[in-house]
Amino acid sequence: MRILPLRSAVTVGAVTLIGLGTAGAFFPGPAFAKANAQVTVVHGIPGQPVDVYVNGEKTIPDFEPGKVAGPLSLPAGQYDIALTKPGDAIGEALLSVDDAEVPGDANLSLVAHLSADGEPTLTPFVNDTAKLAAGKTRLIVRHTAAAPAVDVRAGGEPVFEGLTNPKEAKADLGAGTVSADVVLAGTGTRVLGPADLDLAEGAATIVYAVGSAEDETLGIVSQTITGLHSAPGGVPSGDGGRADRGAALPWYGAGAAGILLLLLGLARLATGRR
Repeated sequence: MRILPLRSAVTVGAVTLIGLGTAGAFFPGPAFAKANAQVTVVHGIPGQPVDVYVNGEKTIPDFEPGKVAGPLSLPAGQYDIALTKPGDAIGEALLSVDDAEVPGDANLSLVAHLSADGEPTLTPFVNDTAKLAAGKTRLIVRHTAAAPAVDVRAGGEPVFEGLTNPKEAKADLGAGTVSADVVLAGTGTRVLGPADLDLAEGAATIVYAVGSAEDETLGIVSQTITGLHSAPGGVPSGDGGRADRGAALPWYGAGAAGILLLLLGLARLATGRR
Protein backbone atom coordinates (compact mmCIF):
# COMPACT_ATOMS: atom_id res chain seq x y z
CA MET A 1 0.00 0.00 0.00
CA ARG A 2 1.43 3.41 -0.96
CA ILE A 3 0.02 6.61 0.51
CA LEU A 4 1.11 10.13 -0.43
CA PRO A 5 0.05 13.35 1.33
CA LEU A 6 -2.88 15.50 0.21
CA ARG A 7 -2.34 18.21 2.81
CA SER A 8 -0.09 16.60 5.41
CA ALA A 9 -0.22 12.94 6.37
CA VAL A 10 -2.91 10.87 4.68
CA THR A 11 -4.30 7.76 6.31
CA VAL A 12 -6.18 4.87 4.77
CA GLY A 13 -9.00 3.09 6.60
CA ALA A 14 -8.89 -0.23 8.37
CA VAL A 15 -7.72 -3.27 6.46
CA THR A 16 -9.87 -5.80 8.29
CA LEU A 17 -13.19 -6.91 6.88
CA ILE A 18 -15.83 -6.24 9.51
CA GLY A 19 -18.71 -7.75 7.61
CA LEU A 20 -21.32 -7.37 4.91
CA GLY A 21 -22.61 -3.82 4.79
CA THR A 22 -19.88 -2.42 7.06
CA ALA A 23 -16.57 -0.72 6.44
CA GLY A 24 -14.13 -3.52 5.64
CA ALA A 25 -10.87 -4.28 3.94
CA PHE A 26 -10.04 -2.33 0.83
CA PHE A 27 -11.84 -4.58 -1.64
CA PRO A 28 -11.51 -7.38 0.91
CA GLY A 29 -11.01 -11.10 0.63
CA PRO A 30 -10.15 -13.61 -2.09
CA ALA A 31 -12.25 -14.04 -5.20
CA PHE A 32 -14.47 -17.10 -5.12
CA ALA A 33 -17.05 -16.11 -7.74
CA LYS A 34 -16.55 -15.55 -11.45
CA ALA A 35 -18.96 -12.66 -11.86
CA ASN A 36 -17.52 -9.15 -12.05
CA ALA A 37 -17.55 -6.92 -9.00
CA GLN A 38 -19.57 -3.69 -9.07
CA VAL A 39 -17.46 -0.84 -7.65
CA THR A 40 -18.89 2.64 -7.03
CA VAL A 41 -16.57 5.57 -6.24
CA VAL A 42 -17.77 8.39 -3.96
CA HIS A 43 -15.88 11.72 -3.74
CA GLY A 44 -16.44 13.33 -0.36
CA ILE A 45 -13.30 15.48 0.04
CA PRO A 46 -14.25 19.18 -0.27
CA GLY A 47 -12.53 21.43 -2.76
CA GLN A 48 -10.32 18.97 -4.66
CA PRO A 49 -11.31 17.52 -8.06
CA VAL A 50 -9.35 14.38 -8.93
CA ASP A 51 -8.56 11.96 -11.73
CA VAL A 52 -9.13 8.32 -10.75
CA TYR A 53 -6.71 5.74 -12.16
CA VAL A 54 -7.29 1.97 -12.14
CA ASN A 55 -4.20 -0.11 -13.01
CA GLY A 56 -2.55 2.89 -14.61
CA GLU A 57 -5.52 3.83 -16.79
CA LYS A 58 -7.39 7.08 -16.23
CA THR A 59 -10.89 5.74 -15.51
CA ILE A 60 -12.73 8.75 -14.05
CA PRO A 61 -11.34 12.13 -15.18
CA ASP A 62 -12.07 15.43 -13.42
CA PHE A 63 -14.07 13.77 -10.65
CA GLU A 64 -15.72 16.57 -8.68
CA PRO A 65 -16.33 16.64 -4.90
CA GLY A 66 -19.85 15.58 -3.97
CA LYS A 67 -20.22 13.25 -6.96
CA VAL A 68 -20.73 9.50 -7.31
CA ALA A 69 -19.29 7.52 -10.23
CA GLY A 70 -20.00 4.01 -11.38
CA PRO A 71 -20.56 1.31 -10.79
CA LEU A 72 -17.41 0.10 -12.53
CA SER A 73 -17.61 -3.55 -13.55
CA LEU A 74 -14.28 -5.12 -12.60
CA PRO A 75 -13.23 -8.77 -12.95
CA ALA A 76 -11.95 -10.39 -9.78
CA GLY A 77 -8.26 -9.69 -9.22
CA GLN A 78 -5.77 -7.19 -7.84
CA TYR A 79 -5.91 -3.52 -8.73
CA ASP A 80 -3.80 -0.42 -8.21
CA ILE A 81 -6.03 2.58 -7.43
CA ALA A 82 -4.71 6.16 -7.52
CA LEU A 83 -6.31 9.59 -7.14
CA THR A 84 -4.40 12.54 -8.58
CA LYS A 85 -5.02 16.20 -9.14
CA PRO A 86 -6.46 16.59 -12.67
CA GLY A 87 -3.64 16.22 -15.18
CA ASP A 88 -1.01 15.05 -12.68
CA ALA A 89 0.99 11.87 -13.16
CA ILE A 90 0.28 8.79 -11.05
CA GLY A 91 3.62 9.31 -9.31
CA GLU A 92 2.15 12.50 -7.83
CA ALA A 93 -0.95 10.75 -6.48
CA LEU A 94 -2.84 12.34 -3.63
CA LEU A 95 -4.09 8.96 -2.43
CA SER A 96 -3.15 5.52 -3.71
CA VAL A 97 -3.48 1.85 -2.85
CA ASP A 98 -1.54 -0.96 -4.55
CA ASP A 99 -2.64 -4.57 -5.08
CA ALA A 100 -6.17 -4.04 -3.78
CA GLU A 101 -7.98 -7.37 -3.89
CA VAL A 102 -11.32 -7.18 -5.68
CA PRO A 103 -13.48 -10.28 -5.12
CA GLY A 104 -15.84 -11.43 -7.80
CA ASP A 105 -19.58 -10.93 -7.53
CA ALA A 106 -19.27 -8.17 -4.89
CA ASN A 107 -20.91 -4.76 -4.63
CA LEU A 108 -18.54 -2.20 -3.12
CA SER A 109 -18.35 1.55 -2.52
CA LEU A 110 -14.96 3.25 -2.25
CA VAL A 111 -15.24 6.60 -0.49
CA ALA A 112 -12.62 9.36 -0.57
CA HIS A 113 -13.44 11.51 2.46
CA LEU A 114 -12.10 13.21 5.58
CA SER A 115 -11.30 11.20 8.68
CA ALA A 116 -12.64 12.19 12.09
CA ASP A 117 -9.44 14.24 12.49
CA GLY A 118 -9.95 16.01 9.16
CA GLU A 119 -7.33 14.11 7.15
CA PRO A 120 -8.05 12.79 3.64
CA THR A 121 -8.53 9.02 3.55
CA LEU A 122 -10.05 6.16 1.55
CA THR A 123 -12.66 3.88 3.14
CA PRO A 124 -14.25 0.88 1.42
CA PHE A 125 -17.75 -0.31 2.27
CA VAL A 126 -19.36 -3.59 1.30
CA ASN A 127 -22.89 -2.78 0.15
CA ASP A 128 -25.74 -4.88 1.51
CA THR A 129 -27.59 -6.09 -1.59
CA ALA A 130 -29.62 -8.81 0.12
CA LYS A 131 -33.09 -9.12 -1.36
CA LEU A 132 -35.88 -7.17 0.30
CA ALA A 133 -39.29 -8.55 1.11
CA ALA A 134 -42.29 -7.12 -0.71
CA GLY A 135 -43.07 -3.61 0.51
CA LYS A 136 -39.63 -3.11 2.09
CA THR A 137 -36.83 -0.61 1.52
CA ARG A 138 -33.30 -0.30 2.99
CA LEU A 139 -31.82 2.89 4.46
CA ILE A 140 -28.06 3.04 5.10
CA VAL A 141 -26.40 6.05 6.76
CA ARG A 142 -22.59 6.38 6.60
CA HIS A 143 -20.65 8.88 8.71
CA THR A 144 -17.71 9.96 6.54
CA ALA A 145 -17.36 13.56 7.75
CA ALA A 146 -14.92 15.29 10.09
CA ALA A 147 -17.68 15.75 12.67
CA PRO A 148 -18.71 14.42 16.11
CA ALA A 149 -20.81 11.33 16.75
CA VAL A 150 -24.51 11.69 15.93
CA ASP A 151 -27.85 10.00 16.56
CA VAL A 152 -30.32 9.55 13.71
CA ARG A 153 -33.95 9.82 14.85
CA ALA A 154 -37.29 8.87 13.34
CA GLY A 155 -40.36 10.52 14.76
CA GLY A 156 -38.22 12.02 17.52
CA GLU A 157 -36.96 8.60 18.71
CA PRO A 158 -33.33 7.47 18.18
CA VAL A 159 -32.99 4.77 15.55
CA PHE A 160 -29.21 4.82 14.96
CA GLU A 161 -27.23 5.95 18.02
CA GLY A 162 -23.63 7.09 18.47
CA LEU A 163 -22.70 6.88 14.79
CA THR A 164 -19.04 7.86 14.32
CA ASN A 165 -16.64 8.24 11.39
CA PRO A 166 -16.20 5.91 9.44
CA LYS A 167 -19.08 3.73 10.65
CA GLU A 168 -22.47 3.02 9.13
CA ALA A 169 -25.92 2.06 10.36
CA LYS A 170 -28.78 0.51 8.42
CA ALA A 171 -32.32 -0.73 8.71
CA ASP A 172 -34.90 -2.41 6.50
CA LEU A 173 -38.11 -0.39 6.69
CA GLY A 174 -41.54 -0.33 5.19
CA ALA A 175 -41.35 1.60 1.93
CA GLY A 176 -42.88 5.04 2.12
CA THR A 177 -42.28 8.28 3.96
CA VAL A 178 -40.16 8.43 7.11
CA SER A 179 -39.73 11.63 9.14
CA ALA A 180 -36.12 11.88 10.32
CA ASP A 181 -33.58 14.24 11.82
CA VAL A 182 -29.98 14.09 13.10
CA VAL A 183 -28.79 15.28 16.51
CA LEU A 184 -25.47 15.32 18.33
CA ALA A 185 -25.08 11.95 20.05
CA GLY A 186 -26.85 11.76 23.39
CA THR A 187 -28.38 15.22 23.09
CA GLY A 188 -31.38 16.93 21.58
CA THR A 189 -29.19 19.36 19.61
CA ARG A 190 -30.41 19.03 16.05
CA VAL A 191 -27.84 19.38 13.29
CA LEU A 192 -29.87 18.12 10.32
CA GLY A 193 -33.59 18.07 9.54
CA PRO A 194 -36.29 17.31 10.35
CA ALA A 195 -37.32 16.06 6.93
CA ASP A 196 -39.62 13.55 5.29
CA LEU A 197 -37.69 10.80 3.50
CA ASP A 198 -39.53 9.11 0.63
CA LEU A 199 -37.99 5.63 0.33
CA ALA A 200 -38.78 3.40 -2.65
CA GLU A 201 -39.70 -0.26 -2.43
CA GLY A 202 -36.98 -2.72 -3.45
CA ALA A 203 -34.12 -0.20 -3.24
CA ALA A 204 -31.30 0.67 -0.86
CA THR A 205 -30.62 4.35 -0.31
CA ILE A 206 -27.13 5.10 1.04
CA VAL A 207 -26.57 8.55 2.55
CA TYR A 208 -23.03 9.80 3.22
CA ALA A 209 -22.25 12.71 5.53
CA VAL A 210 -19.12 14.39 4.12
CA GLY A 211 -17.02 17.48 4.69
CA SER A 212 -15.92 19.15 7.91
CA ALA A 213 -17.96 20.61 10.75
CA GLU A 214 -15.08 22.84 11.86
CA ASP A 215 -14.52 24.22 8.35
CA GLU A 216 -18.27 24.54 7.73
CA THR A 217 -18.12 22.33 4.65
CA LEU A 218 -20.57 19.65 5.79
CA GLY A 219 -22.65 18.14 3.05
CA ILE A 220 -24.56 15.07 1.96
CA VAL A 221 -23.90 12.69 -0.93
CA SER A 222 -26.30 9.86 -1.77
CA GLN A 223 -26.13 6.59 -3.68
CA THR A 224 -29.06 4.38 -4.68
CA ILE A 225 -28.94 0.64 -5.32
CA THR A 226 -31.97 -0.69 -7.17
CA GLY A 227 -33.19 -4.16 -8.11
CA LEU A 228 -33.42 -5.59 -4.59
CA HIS A 229 -36.96 -6.92 -4.92
CA SER A 230 -37.43 -10.50 -3.82
CA ALA A 231 -38.15 -11.47 -7.44
CA PRO A 232 -34.92 -11.32 -9.52
CA GLY A 233 -34.56 -7.90 -11.11
CA GLY A 234 -31.05 -7.88 -12.52
CA VAL A 235 -27.60 -7.23 -11.02
CA PRO A 236 -27.81 -4.59 -8.26
CA SER A 237 -25.75 -1.51 -9.01
CA GLY A 238 -25.14 1.95 -7.61
CA ASP A 239 -26.60 5.12 -9.08
CA GLY A 240 -24.90 8.47 -8.64
CA GLY A 241 -25.80 11.20 -6.21
CA ARG A 242 -24.87 14.87 -6.06
CA ALA A 243 -24.20 17.55 -3.50
CA ASP A 244 -25.55 21.06 -3.80
CA ARG A 245 -23.33 23.96 -2.85
CA GLY A 246 -25.98 26.37 -1.64
CA ALA A 247 -26.59 27.56 1.91
CA ALA A 248 -29.19 24.81 2.39
CA LEU A 249 -28.23 21.42 0.99
CA PRO A 250 -30.95 18.85 0.21
CA TRP A 251 -30.42 15.11 0.15
CA TYR A 252 -30.62 13.80 -3.37
CA GLY A 253 -31.25 10.18 -4.33
CA ALA A 254 -30.75 9.31 -7.98
CA GLY A 255 -31.92 6.17 -9.76
CA ALA A 256 -34.78 4.56 -11.61
CA ALA A 257 -37.09 4.83 -8.62
CA GLY A 258 -36.74 8.63 -8.66
CA ILE A 259 -36.13 8.78 -4.88
CA LEU A 260 -36.12 12.30 -3.47
CA LEU A 261 -34.63 12.66 0.02
CA LEU A 262 -35.31 16.20 1.20
CA LEU A 263 -33.23 17.29 4.20
CA LEU A 264 -33.48 20.93 5.29
CA GLY A 265 -30.96 23.21 6.95
CA LEU A 266 -27.62 21.62 5.97
CA ALA A 267 -24.42 23.63 5.86
CA ARG A 268 -23.09 24.36 2.38
CA LEU A 269 -20.43 22.14 0.74
CA ALA A 270 -17.59 24.52 -0.06
CA THR A 271 -15.55 24.01 -3.21
CA GLY A 272 -12.68 26.40 -2.60
CA ARG A 273 -10.86 24.35 0.04
CA ARG A 274 -7.47 22.92 -0.92
